[in-house]
Amino acid sequence: MDYSKTLNLPQTEFPMRANLSEREPEILKFWEDNSIYKKVQEKNAGKEKFILHDGPPYANGDIHLGHTLNKVLKDIIVKFKSMDGFDAPFVPGWDTHGLPIEQQAIKALGINRHEVGPVEFRKKCKEYALKYVDIQREQFKRLGCRGDWDNPYLTLQPHFEAKQIEVFGEMAKKGYIYKGLKPVYWCASCETALAEAEIEYAEKKSASIYVKFAVKDGKGVLPEDNTFVVIWTTTPWTIPANVAIAVHPDFEYSLVEVKDSERKGERYVIAKEMLAGVMDVFDIKFYDELKTIRGQELEYVVCKHPLIERDSLVILGEHVTLEAGTGAVHTAPGHGLEDFEIGKVYNLPVINPIDNKGRFTEEGGIFCGQDTNEGNKNVVIELDKVGALLKLEWIRHQYPHCWRCKNPILFRATEQWFASIDGFRKEALEAIKEVQWIPTWGEDRIHNMIADRGDWCISRQRTWGVPIPIFYCEACGKDLINDATIKHVAGLFRKYGSDVWFARDAKDLLPEGTKCPSCGRTEFRKETDIMDVWFDSGSSHKAVLEQPEIWPDLRWPADLYLEGSDQHRGWFNSSLCTSVATTGKAPYKTVLTHGFLVDEQGRKMSKSLGNGIDPLEVINKMGADILRLWVSSADYKADVALSSNILKQMSEAYRKIRNTARYILGNLYDFDPAKDTVPYEQMEELDKWALLKLHKLSKRVLNAYRNYEFHILYHAIHNFCAVDMSAFYLDIIKDRLYTSLPSSVERRAAQTVMYEIINTLVRLIAPVLSYTAEEIWRYIPYKEENLISVQLADMPKVNEAYLDQALEDKWEKVIKIREEVAKELEKARRDKVIGHSLNAQVHIYPDEKLRAFLAPLQEQLATIFIVSSVQIHEPEEVLPEAASVSEEVPGLAVTVNQAPGEKCERCWVYSPEVGKNADHPSICPRCAEVVAQL
Repeated sequence: MDYSKTLNLPQTEFPMRANLSEREPEILKFWEDNSIYKKVQEKNAGKEKFILHDGPPYANGDIHLGHTLNKVLKDIIVKFKSMDGFDAPFVPGWDTHGLPIEQQAIKALGINRHEVGPVEFRKKCKEYALKYVDIQREQFKRLGCRGDWDNPYLTLQPHFEAKQIEVFGEMAKKGYIYKGLKPVYWCASCETALAEAEIEYAEKKSASIYVKFAVKDGKGVLPEDNTFVVIWTTTPWTIPANVAIAVHPDFEYSLVEVKDSERKGERYVIAKEMLAGVMDVFDIKFYDELKTIRGQELEYVVCKHPLIERDSLVILGEHVTLEAGTGAVHTAPGHGLEDFEIGKVYNLPVINPIDNKGRFTEEGGIFCGQDTNEGNKNVVIELDKVGALLKLEWIRHQYPHCWRCKNPILFRATEQWFASIDGFRKEALEAIKEVQWIPTWGEDRIHNMIADRGDWCISRQRTWGVPIPIFYCEACGKDLINDATIKHVAGLFRKYGSDVWFARDAKDLLPEGTKCPSCGRTEFRKETDIMDVWFDSGSSHKAVLEQPEIWPDLRWPADLYLEGSDQHRGWFNSSLCTSVATTGKAPYKTVLTHGFLVDEQGRKMSKSLGNGIDPLEVINKMGADILRLWVSSADYKADVALSSNILKQMSEAYRKIRNTARYILGNLYDFDPAKDTVPYEQMEELDKWALLKLHKLSKRVLNAYRNYEFHILYHAIHNFCAVDMSAFYLDIIKDRLYTSLPSSVERRAAQTVMYEIINTLVRLIAPVLSYTAEEIWRYIPYKEENLISVQLADMPKVNEAYLDQALEDKWEKVIKIREEVAKELEKARRDKVIGHSLNAQVHIYPDEKLRAFLAPLQEQLATIFIVSSVQIHEPEEVLPEAASVSEEVPGLAVTVNQAPGEKCERCWVYSPEVGKNADHPSICPRCAEVVAQL
């Protein structure tokens, strides 16, 4: 007889191999064809809201690994919340204006923005942005991210732009918007002002020069003859804009006369504390210190500019330090904020001889037409020619660079529009305290950024963006912005989009009959600058969360903002500013940040290092669920590592989770929970232990989701599948699953447990392994809920009655004993005593205490150890010489030998009883009894 046909072997269509890259697109199509996002929203309608507001990525290229980390984290949270009793809509967004889009459009389309009209140029930028919105949308969907993809928010949408204009108008109404002349970060390559959030610091090699300014009028404090105040600077190109020299009022300054070298007889004014070091730099060994002067005594001493017919006034400044240089600071109010501020005190002229492209204007004299790089070189040459250059060195230092083009920036005084942070700084700092910051250090970081932040330069000298909605009277030059103009412009933008600003004249953008409130004239011109893109995205809390006619599922404020830690100076910051300025409150209740991407060695991923990983390649080769599992595995609050080795580890972990599900599904082929469920009271202890571990897992995983600690749930689920299930419970119950009567209580009890395990596990993994969970859901037989998708299911409930600590302690001890037995089985296998573990007979030599613990388990031990027989010896028996005494389990010693008897052809257990049944001579009595009833 072929006894293999009498076994209850697993049967399933759930695939053996994952083939994720092939199967996932099919599942994605299923989600789209069945409008799963819409169905989830319909199911959760009326429940408590949870709003995760999406920080908009730039629509200017394919998604990268940073996008993957960010969007998958958001998707995990939103999916969990929707399965945990919340109405959790997700409206994805894109930042579609500004320099990043302009640059890529110019590069990809070969546009010269100076030759193309603004309307045509904006049209090309819009086309480029929308192209990549579509590309990124499909890529995010392929990652398995769920959202309202058919109705996203774009910062170029007319209704978004209109709301942004209203935010700007409200800030202007409260007096927070002003136009002023002051030095700003300026990118000559991009030809625009930049905000602090658009600055990155990188190493730069700079010329370090010491320059002498001849004293013209010493005010009785300094002699005029052959006397010089010495300054130091690392930006020689700013010397033509010099109008003053700042000294600290409380520092002591030395007047010294050189006694050696070609500079003999020259007198220098240098801070006393810096004197020795500076003279070493000049290689001057002999000099006399003629006198010491306090800085405040030098105020209003007049020096001569070394290159231009202009005076340079000695002024006092608390910003002067003794960290480097001479203690006398070259001051050019047109090229530095501190210079500008101290210049206002002394009513100094603001000279800015640099145009938008970073070239000297006619005001730069002999340097006219040169860029600042050429100017650096030629200013040094000219200073040397006139004998004003004392020393030239080269230094490497951290210097601000443009975040987009990566070129060094300039400090350049221009008229710009600003938002006055001082106007609402106190309220913003108070609002920060009301927000939950994860990690907690985020609160200190953004507090310090707001506390120290200067006024926000919100104007940009570009074309692709939302224009600043301000008009100027042609007659008197007075600017015009009020409730009526804002309302009218917002209405036009809502109807036509912001292109209307560039397509129409000022008179066609104003309410009919508008007059200048200062002079009564009716002719106006419009502002040509656009708003900083951070103002665009920073207005999204209003433009998206408060437009119920567009997104009825949303509400203000958001429950959660989730972005990279760099957004404390970016989106978190700009959103907070616009929100506090207009409402007095923060736009978010919780802010969660993640780290940056690094490789296994902790190095930042970059093209130059060649250590970047393309998520699209990973998806095509391994599947999106592998990337999603990686996201869940990392403690994302710090920097997150990824490499080919880590991806292999993720694949192995994924395989264990998948194989656990596959095995369970295979053994449920004949189980109908309506008819076959075994009550908890009738289950064996091992089954109760499995339910205990399952519900303990649920509790841990649900808490991890709620606390945004996804790495905890990853390790918990992986350990449950690999250790608790595959290596223990499922391994042990194979015998009764395969060999017992199909309808026996012991087999149905194991199936009852497995059915609950798969129903629970599929829900717990659904927010992370969304594709795999959907596939599992299809193959679960007789689901209680007739739901088309696992995403429509609820998270499992924890049954506290199953959390029996005494039961867990007992079986933890059993597991330790099993591990000790397994060591001896492996040793016997190596020594060729046995082959398969079912070849073995195990002898246990316990002490009295352990004997009492094991005696009730006598009949189960062979099954637990997966051997043919177990003999428990009496404590008084002499311990055999070959016995191994356990160091882990007190009172335990073990030996292993070949099991007596023959192998049962059906269950593979060795038994002396095999062959005694005439009808079934090749199987054991247990199997013979089962076969007789089939």
